[in-house]
Amino acid sequence: MSLFIVLSGFSGLKEFSLQFTNIFDSDLKVYPGSGKTFSFSAEKEAEFQEIKFIEAYSRIIEERIFIQYKNKNEITYIKGVDSIYPQVIPVDSILFLSDWLIPDENEVVLGLTTANKLSLANRDYINPLELYVPKPFSGQKLDPSKAFTKQNAVVSGIYHVNEELDSKYIFTDINFAQSLLSLDPSEISALELKLSPEADEEAIRAALYALFDNDVVIKNRIQQNDALYKMLNTENIAVYLIFTLVLIIALFNVIGSIIMMILDKKSNMKTLFNLGATLREIRKIFFLQGVLMTTLGGLLGISLGVLAVWAQVEFGYIQITETLPYPVDLKLINVVIVFLTITVLGILASKIAATRVTEKLLQ
Repeated sequence: MSLFIVLSGFSGLKEFSLQFTNIFDSDLKVYPGSGKTFSFSAEKEAEFQEIKFIEAYSRIIEERIFIQYKNKNEITYIKGVDSIYPQVIPVDSILFLSDWLIPDENEVVLGLTTANKLSLANRDYINPLELYVPKPFSGQKLDPSKAFTKQNAVVSGIYHVNEELDSKYIFTDINFAQSLLSLDPSEISALELKLSPEADEEAIRAALYALFDNDVVIKNRIQQNDALYKMLNTENIAVYLIFTLVLIIALFNVIGSIIMMILDKKSNMKTLFNLGATLREIRKIFFLQGVLMTTLGGLLGISLGVLAVWAQVEFGYIQITETLPYPVDLKLINVVIVFLTITVLGILASKIAATRVTEKLLQ
C-alpha cells in the first residue's frame, strides 16, 4: 500500500512538473545545426508546406538581450514569434495579464518574474521598455552608446508559466526581433511545429532532414526538456528502490512466521512423512502458504492504495496550499509494478523459509 501510494505521488509530481512543458514547448522544434540561425527562404518554405501532418508552424528568433525600465535592468532572452505562433502554442493558457502582442508592432509580452523584478507597469507609453543588444564587433568603441543597438517597446501583456520560464523569455514580434538583431528576414533561430494527432514523427523528421540537407537539429518535447525528464525518472527509480528495500526488510516477517509455523506443525509433518509424503511435497505446502500470504496481502494493500489515491484525486483531502491539492496520478503501470514486486519478493521469501524443512527435522 505504501509503495503504491508513493509511486502514485511521484507520478503525480512528474505530471504536475511536465504540464508546464506541454503548454510551453512545441511538438517538434527545428534548430540550426551550427551557428545561431539558419535560412528559411520563401522557396524552402514552399517545399516545407508540402510536408503532410503539420498542422501549424511558427518562425522563431531567439537571442540574449539586455532590458531596462526606469533604471532597473535584467538580462533575458528575446523570443520573436510570428502571427501563427498562437496556433502552435496555446498562448491564452499562459497569458496572465492583458493581451498578447499585436504583429508588426513594437510590443512585448514579459514573464511575471521579470515584470516583478522591474516593477514594470503594463501599457506604459510614457516610459517604454528599452531593449539593447551588442552590435557586431568592429574594433574598440569609446562611446558605449554606440556599442549597442537599442529599441523601445510597450509591454502589452504578462505571461506566467513557472518562475524559471517567467524570467527567461520576453516575447516580441519576429520582425521587431530581426530588426533589433540586424538579421535578414529569411534568417530564423528555430521553427516550432504542431503535429496532427495521426502524424508519424519519424517520417516528418526524415522529410525535414531532407529539406534542410541534414544541417539542422530536430527535437521533440521530451528532447527539449531532456534534463528535466532524466531528473524525474531518476527520482522515480530511486524512490522505488528505497521502498523495495523496505519491503525486503518487511518480508523477513513472512520468513519468520513460516519458520514458526514449521516448528509448530512439526508433529503433523512427521505424520505426513511417515504416511509417504516426500520432503519436496512437505516443503511445497509451506512454500504455497507463503506465496498466498504475500500475494493476498499485496492485493489487499494495492486495493487500499488505489482507494486512497482515488480519494485524493477526487476530493484532494491532502493540500499543498489552500487551492492546490497534492498531485497524484492513478496509473495501471504502478499497480502492475507493485504487484510484480510483491509477488517476486514473496516467492523468494517463501522459498527461503520452506528450505527450513529438512529430513533431520522430520526424524
